[in-house]
Amino acid sequence: MNPTHSVGYLLQHIAGTLSRQSDQVLQERLGLGMAQYRILMIVQWHPGLGQRQLADCLGQTEASISRQVKLLHEKGLLTTEVDPAERRRHITKPSAKGVKITEAAREVLNTYQAPLLHGMTDKQQAQFLRTLTTLHERICAPGRPMICDQPFDIETVYASQQ
Repeated sequence: MNPTHSVGYLLQHIAGTLSRQSDQVLQERLGLGMAQYRILMIVQWHPGLGQRQLADCLGQTEASISRQVKLLHEKGLLTTEVDPAERRRHITKPSAKGVKITEAAREVLNTYQAPLLHGMTDKQQAQFLRTLTTLHERICAPGRPMICDQPFDIETVYASQQ
């Protein structure tokens, strides 16, 4: 069987291409890379995650996360505070500017990616999103490596596509 005819190849190809395109759009419009956007999203959901947890969650190296976090600090998009309950622990979270840019990036990506579903009926779009949700639940099931630990709210995603 030709490897390009496998589901795994197709999913990886689509994900990689969409990631590169999204990175380019975010860079052009906001001066923010996709890796930085993903970090901002995760830190917004889970303030105080360590770089090892971020790396595990995003499937990147700690060195890559460290480099991106440093850039986000320099841009004023992240802040770090000492945890009052555990003084050796630091809590990293998005600054007010970081929250705004995260929301702006989400809007940019939604606008850019919305045409991908055009040409599908509402029923096809709903089925596609249900299928993606099922895959997400299986891939990010407890006990799996690099899980995102985030429930996927299909209603929110579907509403944003309308």
